[in-house]
Amino acid sequence: MAFVLPDLPYTKDAFGDILSAETFDYHHGKHHNAYVTKANELVAADPSLQGKSLVELIKSSSGTLFNQVGQVWNHTFYWNSLSPDKTEPSGELLDKINDSFGSVDALIDKLKAEAVGHFASGWAALILKDGKLEVTSYHDADTPVAHEGHTPLLIVDVWEHAYYIDYRNARPNYADRVLKEALNWDWAALNLDGQGVSRADQPA
Repeated sequence: MAFVLPDLPYTKDAFGDILSAETFDYHHGKHHNAYVTKANELVAADPSLQGKSLVELIKSSSGTLFNQVGQVWNHTFYWNSLSPDKTEPSGELLDKINDSFGSVDALIDKLKAEAVGHFASGWAALILKDGKLEVTSYHDADTPVAHEGHTPLLIVDVWEHAYYIDYRNARPNYADRVLKEALNWDWAALNLDGQGVSRADQPA
């Protein structure tokens, strides 16, 4: 079975002026879809790759294939890391945020610094590592899936195609709006169970 482009978990116009429907048309409909298409072409051309899930391919590949399957997973996780309805951390997640960063605002500031300061293309992320929350980033198509002990909670795309239609080259403005108004904290709380990697996986 070929990998597929997952449906967005909301309508393309759900975010108003934070992220436009046009951005989703290009980012999801063209960029994400192109990674799915290329991954399928590479797998179809090599019998040794067939029968492996998306996550299995990420963990066992490198080069061009890694770039494609890593981006399929990253984008799927990113769409779910966003919510058009404003959410707030609570419960265990809030306790962990306060323990690691002091406050939600301090975490947002750290995520923004990571997203804006990340050189060139990549991803800013909130992960659970050794029982503690950490903010980190990944270059290009790198992904928490490829790093032992990195349990993903949220991931934010900082490739230019994620924001150029709405914000042109102003990555700080994009990061500020998304991090303060559009993060899916319920998704982050769900992924405290350590199963986040599987939630963006696809079967062979």
